[in-house]
Amino acid sequence: MTHPTGGLSDVVHQRHRLGILTIAAEATRVEFTYLKNALELTGGNLNRHLAVLEDAGMVALEKAIEGRRPKTWVVITRAGRGALAAEIAALEELVRRHRAQQA
Repeated sequence: MTHPTGGLSDVVHQRHRLGILTIAAEATRVEFTYLKNALELTGGNLNRHLAVLEDAGMVALEKAIEGRRPKTWVVITRAGRGALAAEIAALEELVRRHRAQQA
């Protein structure tokens, strides 16, 4: 059996990308500015993390004009939900093993 850390994704495990996926999983879609503020990122930094997740098929971006302002929404995909669930399962197994060692 491999160690549970083998189940951690290099794409998902980065803390800001994990934050993006967990926030996006809690809603139908989440607005770019909300993510930027919630994760305390600059717009450029958030764009880079979104590009990584989008390239991996884990999020989709929806762009539109609202009033006179451009808006971007982030939607987690089925693949993103699966990757997030796998990441959480690996983390839960790590916690379980750690607690068993401490008992």
